[in-house]
Amino acid sequence: MKIVFFAHPSFLGSQSMPRFVHMLAEGMRQRGHETEVWQPEAKFSKLPVGGFKKWMSYIDQYIVFPGTVKKLLKTQPADTLYVVTDHALGPYIPLIADRLHVIHCHDFLAQRSALGEIPENITSASGKKYQAYIKNGYSKGRNFISVSEKTRTDLERFMAVKPERSEMVYNGLNPAFVPAPENVSRLSLGKELNLDLANGYILHVGGNQWYKNRTGVIAIYDTWRKKQEGNLPLLLIGPKPAVALEEKRNNSDYKNDIHFIVGVSDEVVKKAYAGASVFLFPSIAEGFGWPIAEAMASGTVVITTNEAPMLEVAGAAALLIDRRPPGNDAEWAEQAAVVLQQAVQIQGEEKKDWIERGVEHVKQFNLEHALNRIEEIYKEVLTAKN
Repeated sequence: MKIVFFAHPSFLGSQSMPRFVHMLAEGMRQRGHETEVWQPEAKFSKLPVGGFKKWMSYIDQYIVFPGTVKKLLKTQPADTLYVVTDHALGPYIPLIADRLHVIHCHDFLAQRSALGEIPENITSASGKKYQAYIKNGYSKGRNFISVSEKTRTDLERFMAVKPERSEMVYNGLNPAFVPAPENVSRLSLGKELNLDLANGYILHVGGNQWYKNRTGVIAIYDTWRKKQEGNLPLLLIGPKPAVALEEKRNNSDYKNDIHFIVGVSDEVVKKAYAGASVFLFPSIAEGFGWPIAEAMASGTVVITTNEAPMLEVAGAAALLIDRRPPGNDAEWAEQAAVVLQQAVQIQGEEKKDWIERGVEHVKQFNLEHALNRIEEIYKEVLTAKN
């Protein structure tokens, strides 16, 4: 089977989507399939145009690239399967809608925001038009694979006509995340970061996107420190903090114990998971919530939000808190801080039980199983049209 994957351009700087595309392309190659990756190249977007860079990138993505695709399509075998690796690439779907195709869906947060469903993320007038452009594209699709039941539900709600095929396949968890000795991980990580982590720490892993709720992490931590006698430091692993997040830390009475860990290797992240006292992940929304599964696989007690898809990923293997409400969140932080204290106090056999529960739960996110199921769906789409 020949498979052509449509991918986001590398010049957008995403980290998660290139990993996903690599997982699919490499996984299908290992299963004996011929694969290609098609994506826009930086031409206009690399010009020195100052504040017009975004619009230049749109020319590369939505004018130049579709022209390139039309030429390439003329050279492809009729039984080529076209895989759009993200429904946000919707504008390309009309190009291959009458050919064999599958569309992967990750989350519909931008689509929901454009409809005013998420008050924490107000969409501009131009943003609404852009999301309508994307929706018009993916609505032409017929075969979809969603990363969670929440995403599949959103997809089917947004589609005017129910898709011919709408499957759900959890992404595969990186098998590198496994439990490791807690004390050893803490000492090693502490040396690398030049921090005293011997007694443990609270951990968060995530980006600056609004839904990751990094300011909420600090709000919970501040409230916990004020209410409890514990003094564990807080580590936030991710990109350079946004201005609002930096201000939140600087205004904290415990700012010297709040550490932004930026630009570290995957090995450091693995150690951080394995040595954490608690993994705190109070996301407002997600497409899936990979850090939850990564932390559980690493043998860490997890706190996350009591809503899909976080709840879908966590199951009964995590402690749960309410979703952060818009506006005044002092009461929310106090309630979450109580749960954080409960998690910190879990020790001995009880902690062992929580860890075993988490490790067992994430076995359902097996990478090979995920790729096998995706391959099955690809073949079924191919067979159905022959």
